Amino acid sequence: MSQPDAQPVSLPVRRPRADRARQVADVLRHQIYDGAYDRGLPAESDLAAEFFVSRNTIREALAVLKNEGLIERGTKVGTHVAVRKFDHGLDALVGLKETFKDYGEVRNEVRAVQRLAAPPAVARKLALEPGAQVVFVERLRYLGDLPLSLDLTYLAPDIGEAVIAFSLETNDVFALIERVSGQRLGGATFALEAVSADPHSAATLQVPNGSALLMAERLTSLDDGRPVDLEYIRMRGDRITMRGNLFRSDT
Repeated sequence: MSQPDAQPVSLPVRRPRADRARQVADVLRHQIYDGAYDRGLPAESDLAAEFFVSRNTIREALAVLKNEGLIERGTKVGTHVAVRKFDHGLDALVGLKETFKDYGEVRNEVRAVQRLAAPPAVARKLALEPGAQVVFVERLRYLGDLPLSLDLTYLAPDIGEAVIAFSLETNDVFALIERVSGQRLGGATFALEAVSADPHSAATLQVPNGSALLMAERLTSLDDGRPVDLEYIRMRGDRITMRGNLFRSDT
């Protein structure tokens, strides 16, 4: 049997320091998110040895993280994590209160509850006739005193009317839907993208104008397949990390 031709060995390409710094910053960022540096980051010389780069590259990488507001640096105090990020899982259909139960108390500021004619796209997703009435709820979600997300929710009319009879300040809508429908939630379609905070969203979530937000559209159905809950959720990108487990399927 013939052997495949030997492939030439590629020589290392000398990369710009900014590229190497970005590479280091990406690894450090997720180590910070994982809680690896609760007592502070290692010295520049130790990080340089760990990543096989120069100290100037490390300084540039740390400057990237500092500009993001993720770390603080001082000549006598070293480098420390400035803010904590919270993991939001993508493996289960749960509400925010269930998601962050280990981090503290989640509370809701209810900003609006309205009955309105569904925009065509909303009616289509909720399998309703065009112009059908839906229940609209806007909530600002807090973890302790920290505003984390701004949720705009459209509910199927019968479900929505029953849900808003309960307190929305302390209850997750998911739990209320299951309670009033007598069914479990079955599943959801989920889309996530990055958007810049408009002035209103920025003021509401207490972030600078133009800050990165995670914008999710989630359409949730009951166990029988009926769609009942359409949400548009703006989450603070500086405080939430989306995490999930992915498996390669047989094709």
